[in-house]
Amino acid sequence: MVMATMPELAAADPARAELDAYLARTASRSLLRFITCGSVDDGKSTLIGRLLYDSKQLFEDQLAALERDSRRHGTQGENIDFALLVDGLAAEREQSITIDVAYRYFATDQRKFIVADTPGHEQYTRNMVTGASSADLAVILVDARKGVLTQTRRHSYLVHLLGIRHLVLAVNKMDLVGFDQARFDAIVADYCAFAEQAGIQRFTAIPLSGLTGDNVTTRSQRMPWYEGPALLEQLEGVELEEGREQAAAFRMPVQWVSRPDLDFRGFAGRIVSGTVLPGDPIRVLPSGRTTTIERIVTFDGDLPEAVAGQSVTLTLADPIDCSRGDVVVAAAEPPAVADQFEATLVWMAEEALLPGRAYWLKLATQTVGATVQAPKYEVNVNTLEQLAAKTLELNAIGVANIATDRPIVFEPYAESRSLGGFILVDKLSHATVAAGLIRFALRRAQNIHWQPLDVSRETHAALKNQKPAVLWFTGLSGAGKSTIANLVEKKLARMNRHTFLLDGDNVRHGLSRDLGFTDADRIENIRRVGEVARLMTDAGLIVITAFISPFRAERDMVRRMMAPGEFIEVHIDTPLAEAEARDVKGLYAKARSGQLANFTGIDSPYEPPEDPDLRIDTTAMSAEEAAEQIVRRLIG
Repeated sequence: MVMATMPELAAADPARAELDAYLARTASRSLLRFITCGSVDDGKSTLIGRLLYDSKQLFEDQLAALERDSRRHGTQGENIDFALLVDGLAAEREQSITIDVAYRYFATDQRKFIVADTPGHEQYTRNMVTGASSADLAVILVDARKGVLTQTRRHSYLVHLLGIRHLVLAVNKMDLVGFDQARFDAIVADYCAFAEQAGIQRFTAIPLSGLTGDNVTTRSQRMPWYEGPALLEQLEGVELEEGREQAAAFRMPVQWVSRPDLDFRGFAGRIVSGTVLPGDPIRVLPSGRTTTIERIVTFDGDLPEAVAGQSVTLTLADPIDCSRGDVVVAAAEPPAVADQFEATLVWMAEEALLPGRAYWLKLATQTVGATVQAPKYEVNVNTLEQLAAKTLELNAIGVANIATDRPIVFEPYAESRSLGGFILVDKLSHATVAAGLIRFALRRAQNIHWQPLDVSRETHAALKNQKPAVLWFTGLSGAGKSTIANLVEKKLARMNRHTFLLDGDNVRHGLSRDLGFTDADRIENIRRVGEVARLMTDAGLIVITAFISPFRAERDMVRRMMAPGEFIEVHIDTPLAEAEARDVKGLYAKARSGQLANFTGIDSPYEPPEDPDLRIDTTAMSAEEAAEQIVRRLIG
């Protein structure tokens, strides 16, 4: 059987031949990635649909389907609902809004384009940030009837923050204001005042109508007073900083280590900036080890050179340690390595930021644990004022310090999107809660180093003839944590064990006397106690803690602080009704009467352990029996 070659297949299929010819014609054209954004119902989807339609980017079957869909969705006569081209979700078509980010590819004789239609609703700001993160240009739409709105300012501020320097202010629906020049000029003046405040140095204002096509692909005769370019002309003519990534210093985050056999060890990843050749001296960060490039390997064979944007596998001249998350860089021009930063955050979660809570921070191929301090300020997108803030709510933009559990390789976002932009991920739900832009490393992060000690934690433990451990008691107020913890310590003392009991109330008199009982304060309280407990295990002690510690995330955070097997979570499991019936301190009564706010179990949540190391049911055993069971679990 004779197999047909690719050219023969193309020749036998006219459609394939036409596609190949089209791809060949467009291969050398530059690519512009742009987004459309603005307030809800400003006509973003309609504008993109009209742009595709008027620039002859629709195949016959697409056009026929669009006409059918337009009639089905109630469009009258011969008119076409261009928004249906990009509103792909059923929910979007039903509500006539954009929810998801819709991407479309098209090309003209001048340039190739990838356009992202992003949502206008405030609740979908996170989707808009996703679309803007890789864009070169932003088309900010304004409804000519409504003018500049809060969401217009929000999206403009965000695209500027995300490094987009080419902006088009598209004043849409000019047909609904009679193509009035005065209305257009007033909107541009209003936007100019905001742009100056926001640091937006330049933008191009275009009056247009996505519905009728005026000034979309060609200049409109109905607005003779406007002498600037049509939208498509502007998109085709804007000058991009092409070659900037190639001119920068070499950077390649390692995505995975390739070991197809014992003789080959390569490091695969996408080059985010710069150029690399065999023989170039490189440095692997964060370790700082240096060597040279031996080969640049691809599926199609070795390359004599690789540049930004290419995915390659590098082999090194020396067998130095390198793994996923490391960054291979030019030896003479390394980026910074630090574990504390100031960053701008765009909060994307329904639940507000909890300062002190541990999140996953993902930057390029690096994933580390990170905690966010209370924001320094929140930005008012209307006035650009810096407002005092204790947290960040959904869609808020603020600046805060972030600490990671180990150093990461980074560059300020203003210099590198790839090594300066990150996301924060909730450790329990794995949902993305924020997008972040690193501003700079904190000076103290570079001045603090681990001091080597000659007496190890193993030596401390051996001197005490015991294995260090943390018995972490968690449960509702009144569950019996302090009573049982005290009995456990007494039993261990009689067995000549070296212990220390950290009780919630006692710690509040000293270590945490500055903290209240908000969720953020509770998180910080547990973080402090966890750090103290870790130091005590380094000293070889058995640490017993009695804290409500209501959140799983913080209990897991403390577990990760300890050596494997040293953290024993003990759930003192007492039903709320039973704990409230005891109410030894009278706290439940105060909480029920409104005298005590943020009380766990009443107006503040308690998240019981899903799989504790030991569960104590205080309705089924006495405190003495519970203490005995815990000691047996510890000592064996």
